[in-house]
Amino acid sequence: MSTAVTAPEPRLPHEVLPASEAAKGAREVPAELALELYRLMVLIRDVEDAVQPLYNAGEIHGTTHLCTGEEAIGVGICTLLDPQRDRVASTYRGHGHAIALGSSAQGLLDELLGKATGTGGGRAGSMNVIDLEHGLLGCFGIVGGSMAAATGAALALKGTGAIAVAFFGDGTANQGYFHECLNFAQVHRLPVLFVCENNLYGEFTPFEAITAGAISARPDVMGIPNARINGNDLWDVRDCAGRFIDEIRAGGGPRFLEAITYRFGGHSRSDPGAYRPDGELDAWKQYDPLVLERRHLVDELGVDAAVVDAIDQDVAAEVEAMVERGRAAAWPTPDPDLTEFAP
Repeated sequence: MSTAVTAPEPRLPHEVLPASEAAKGAREVPAELALELYRLMVLIRDVEDAVQPLYNAGEIHGTTHLCTGEEAIGVGICTLLDPQRDRVASTYRGHGHAIALGSSAQGLLDELLGKATGTGGGRAGSMNVIDLEHGLLGCFGIVGGSMAAATGAALALKGTGAIAVAFFGDGTANQGYFHECLNFAQVHRLPVLFVCENNLYGEFTPFEAITAGAISARPDVMGIPNARINGNDLWDVRDCAGRFIDEIRAGGGPRFLEAITYRFGGHSRSDPGAYRPDGELDAWKQYDPLVLERRHLVDELGVDAAVVDAIDQDVAAEVEAMVERGRAAAWPTPDPDLTEFAP
């Protein structure tokens, strides 16, 4: 007797994304700021688009996890922070967070290529990027590790007016770190913003298949103010995060954001994403953060489309030049103290 297997239904954007605040009317934001943030999202997208072929060509070793499709969350939040005093802990999908904080895109590419000019001297690789100069405590390969790091940083920052931010994926909601850090942060009223980037998949598994109830209901039980937002809308992210950040700085204790988004690539460099239901990826590309912000710039802010096109072209040329400089950069010099081992 055979058992029929039912194909999973696609999770379509209009069924999953929370209602965007933009639907209530055109936002009055400075065009100069909107263009600056759009350019930053394009830079992150183009860097990530450059990484995959470099890996496929054997020029990047180890593994890579790209944030393509999720750029609005990192840009919307990180550009509200003060990298001189605030602290951010990210995940192995952290390239975009680093660039949004002000870390050098050239240095990031060089790091992935293993060059001495990389942000970690070519020794950290893709999953362990760190840039203390720009407030990045590190990117953590351990699921939930970012929550623990940010909670610890928040303990040190309490009373200073500075805050810590933890970025993590939906899979973290089922880890011990998640519950322990939320509880500790609320009990001690720590200045920390927890940001769940819910891209609907925990590696290859739909998050609802392994997660009971709504993720945002969990901080609610602990009394932590929270919001579930459209993570593909730059201004939804920025508006809600900005309000929460002000409340945290004022001593209000932790806040929690669940930003619904969608990664356009697989979980990592070797994942073709074959588990996605037919039509799901194409539907989400209509809600691409760059597409939405381009429409906002042209249709609502009245920016000439040629100006936006010029940004796309300039950034593409800039990243192409970065790749060539990274390829030509010097390899790290081995530390002589680490090349010999005592008997």
